[in-house]
Amino acid sequence: MTWLALGLALFLGIHLTRALAPRWREAQMARLGDKGWKGLYTGVSIVGFGLILWGFSQARLQPVVLWPHINGMNHAAAALMLIAMILMAAAYVPRNHFKAKLQHPMTLSVKVWAFAHLIANNTLADVMLFGSFLVWSILVFRAARRRPAPAAAPGTVAGTLATVVAGFALWAFFAFWAHAAWLGIAPLGR
Repeated sequence: MTWLALGLALFLGIHLTRALAPRWREAQMARLGDKGWKGLYTGVSIVGFGLILWGFSQARLQPVVLWPHINGMNHAAAALMLIAMILMAAAYVPRNHFKAKLQHPMTLSVKVWAFAHLIANNTLADVMLFGSFLVWSILVFRAARRRPAPAAAPGTVAGTLATVVAGFALWAFFAFWAHAAWLGIAPLGR
């Protein structure tokens, strides 16, 4: 659990600097220059992400179960994950109504992803991992909504439809193949 906690602190900490410590971030950018700051940010992110993966994989070897598994939560999580993947696609597909209206669909995607995984899982490591990302996404979304937003391109039917199709394809890829192949867990069973 120590490695997981350290990884979360590094990864989410560096990703919270804009929201919680903007002056410190700006000072570091001025001191290190744009490339230096990006290098530090990337390095800390990679180390943190690696520690998250390592720590979570180690925690799964001896799970600390906090409550019994609740029937139906995997399917509820799968439905929420469809929403999360559509929001993820909305961050990249141009001129869609989701991005025009919500402004920060990627952060909302992480929020839904974390919540979905919290309701479907029941170990201390799951609560640490997904709970941390849920808190992070709430803080970042709140901070982003307080900053002046650049004018978003208005959404179109074609852009919105492309977003939904891309999100559904991404969801199907993870639900039916990648989650099991990469993480060893088939979210919808086999």
